[in-house]
Amino acid sequence: MRARRRDSHRAGTVGQTERSLRYRSLVNPFEPVRVFSDDQVESMHLAALGMLERQGMRVLSPRGRAALASAGAKVDESSQMVHLDPGLVSTALATVPPEVNLIARNPLRSSIVGGRHVVFAPVAGPPNASDLQRGKRSGSIADFRDFVRLAQAFDVIHVLGQMVEPQDVAVSERHLETTLAQLTLGDKVPYFYCRGEAQLADCFAMVRIAHGIDEATLRWEPLCYTICNTNSPLQLDVPMTDGIIDFAANGQLVIVTPFTLAGAMAPITIAGALTLAHAEALFGITLAQIIQPGAPVMYGSFTSNVDMKSGSPAFGTPEYTKAAFGAGQLARRIGVPWRCSSATAANAPDAQAAYESQMSLWGALLGGCNFVLHAAGWLEGGLTASFEKFILDVEMLQMFAEIFQPVPASTEDIGIEAVAEAGPGGHFFATAHTMKRYRDAFYIPLVSDWRNFGAWSDDGAKTATERACSLWRDTLASFQPPTMDPDVHQALTEFVERRRGEGGAPPVS
Repeated sequence: MRARRRDSHRAGTVGQTERSLRYRSLVNPFEPVRVFSDDQVESMHLAALGMLERQGMRVLSPRGRAALASAGAKVDESSQMVHLDPGLVSTALATVPPEVNLIARNPLRSSIVGGRHVVFAPVAGPPNASDLQRGKRSGSIADFRDFVRLAQAFDVIHVLGQMVEPQDVAVSERHLETTLAQLTLGDKVPYFYCRGEAQLADCFAMVRIAHGIDEATLRWEPLCYTICNTNSPLQLDVPMTDGIIDFAANGQLVIVTPFTLAGAMAPITIAGALTLAHAEALFGITLAQIIQPGAPVMYGSFTSNVDMKSGSPAFGTPEYTKAAFGAGQLARRIGVPWRCSSATAANAPDAQAAYESQMSLWGALLGGCNFVLHAAGWLEGGLTASFEKFILDVEMLQMFAEIFQPVPASTEDIGIEAVAEAGPGGHFFATAHTMKRYRDAFYIPLVSDWRNFGAWSDDGAKTATERACSLWRDTLASFQPPTMDPDVHQALTEFVERRRGEGGAPPVS
């Protein structure tokens, strides 16, 4: 995070930059919460394997069906159904890397995925953008670039993302503009959509230019990531299937994520929804390992429930949190890094948005998640990327990052001398122990205002959302892009111009 110099109401601000640097590489020290017994997890795993063997998955991509058939899967071309033997799945799982080193253009921004490591990724995919001043609107390339700047500016955001859909750019060229923005306005690992082999070829080519490497090197260095969603229940469409194939073949990180809503796209019970999602994740992971054994892949989960009165998706619910705990157990059962999310169904960056997002984060982080997608900016069930919500989420993420920090408890930390110095009925404000530590003893908030009511009122009585509005605007105003060799920048620009002149690449549906 960029250094913030502001008057603190409770303590000095020296040390804030040092704190922020700690956020770049987070390790979760807590044991994951378990919602199921080991026997129940095993029962769900075996049920998922049985589902894949007996019912199978419909695979709409001919490339995918051919690859699976060549590996020994049973394929019915007339129905497009693919059945996996449990042994084939087990063989595939044995080759999944337990950890992946995501390599950024700036080595200091690289991230480890797996183990106890935690990576926070921004919101991905909303068609709309919103802020207090301009309201809700269709996402634009200008909005996309601004979100890249925000994601780059805060150290607690570890990778970049497709934070809003720039609908003022043709889909055939959108991948060029969004990739150019991520590679030139940021130096963290970028995110690419899977919209066909031709578009990904452009994205991979641009990554190679940015890193100055050839195709062979790319296949051994994970430099980008993607999300491939199944179409629950039990279907893989063409772009997602081909995306798994292309990312695995190129050695890049693919996160296979079923999107299951209990009571709508999955059984209404948490165990049933998780078992279906587990089966679909196993299928996608198996496909990736068939294409390239050892290809970096993650187990993605996004299981929640619906409002049974309206049918609308609900997020940040108790069921969402318990489903996250269970998904983490299933991911650990198969030894694969796990991705979860932070989500809310709120339509504004208000109290509902905050408590639902925090419930989601508790589920992900107490559940042992390695990668949290949609960690900043998600609003309206994923339909809107909010600038204020992005800042509010960064505050929450930084507070979780502080929770992860070790708590010193040396003799000096215990402060026996400070107790003696203060004496009975005294105070600790001026003790040597306090004076040595007061500047950075506590987390200094980004958004929270700790002043009393009178001071807060005299300063405009601004809500947290209003303060977040000022913060994102200030962050953008002071933003400086990371350094890039001018020749590399020119090569990227020329590549985009050439491909745009050639008509870009149409998406595959």
